[in-house]
Amino acid sequence: MSQSFVENHISHDRGFLPAQDPLRQLPKPFNDWEDVAQQLPKLMASDQLHRTIVDLPPFPLNEIRSHRESERAMVLLSYLGHAYVWGGSRPATVLPERLAIPWHDVAERLGRPPVLSYSSYALHNYFRFDDTREIECGNIGLIQNFLGGIDEEWFILIHVDIERKAASAISVLHACLDAAEAEDAEALEALLGQVESSLRSIQTTMLRMPEHCDPYIYYHRVRPYIHGWKNHPDLPDGLIYEGVAEYGGHPQKFRGETGAQSSIVPSLDATLGVAHQEDALSLYLQEMRSYMPPEHRSFIASLERRTPVRAFVERCNRPSLTTAYNACTECVEKFRSLHLEYAARYIFHQAQTDSKNPHAVGTGGTPFMQYLKKHRDETGHSRLE
Repeated sequence: MSQSFVENHISHDRGFLPAQDPLRQLPKPFNDWEDVAQQLPKLMASDQLHRTIVDLPPFPLNEIRSHRESERAMVLLSYLGHAYVWGGSRPATVLPERLAIPWHDVAERLGRPPVLSYSSYALHNYFRFDDTREIECGNIGLIQNFLGGIDEEWFILIHVDIERKAASAISVLHACLDAAEAEDAEALEALLGQVESSLRSIQTTMLRMPEHCDPYIYYHRVRPYIHGWKNHPDLPDGLIYEGVAEYGGHPQKFRGETGAQSSIVPSLDATLGVAHQEDALSLYLQEMRSYMPPEHRSFIASLERRTPVRAFVERCNRPSLTTAYNACTECVEKFRSLHLEYAARYIFHQAQTDSKNPHAVGTGGTPFMQYLKKHRDETGHSRLE
């Protein structure tokens, strides 16, 4: 195992998924909180949600004994937090201290903001039905839901499957850079072939999204609860985390869960040399890293400190290597094109019926159609002739 993987806790077999399957439930001292989390779909269909959360006993932070328990606590608190904010007829502007204080403290331990991020929504939110079989659709389910139902399950599980299939690409990115630095064209060509194969499997998984996730259901029943409170028209001032001393009673603005918080594509961009023009979009992409686990953003940084393979491929003048490089950039471009197509079908073309769920603003608080198109076009510009 390479030193960069040891330092950054990235798994050769699982990529950015945790090395162990996520913890499905916290120990006995957390039973009251776990019971509410498991009842969340029913509570959200009632008028009991806010009162039930406020009436919970204090969250026993000192009973958390491991990183896995911290991650499960973050999933639980993030789902309860977003349910509290978005589960009523109008968004809550103040989060009660019973929830705000432990959410902030667990987030501090994990090095992420107290908001639902991709890591808690997908990476640490699945279980396998059969532990002897792969982490892939057909053998995985969600640990935590908002409303539940096949559309919500499938939307998130597709992302888990993608993360697992990306592992074979992620595991050789530093090796690609090593080969380029050593000017070993043959080795780099073989490694890029492995990256391409992984990216093709990712695309195959992504194409399965419509099998069980309907655009209308996604927009109206899945998406409303993953918005954040930065650049959201219904929470222009952000959210007050009651009782969190570090915030001094001032509202906080955090972005909502979005695929831009996955570390896969930034890692590929860094290795391949896909350049993004410095503008509001590039600043947004950098901001998204603060929502990733610290180990993941460190891994991306370790790739960015090195010279991308593009420079060597360009001067090598080996047609088969150029073809291998272009095949990888084309796979990234196709993935971004499919993402853009889904964004239009699942969000932009849906009829907005609630200001809490705007169809022109992404869950990350951006003009997402413009940003996704720019991502795709800049990837296409990386192709070598």
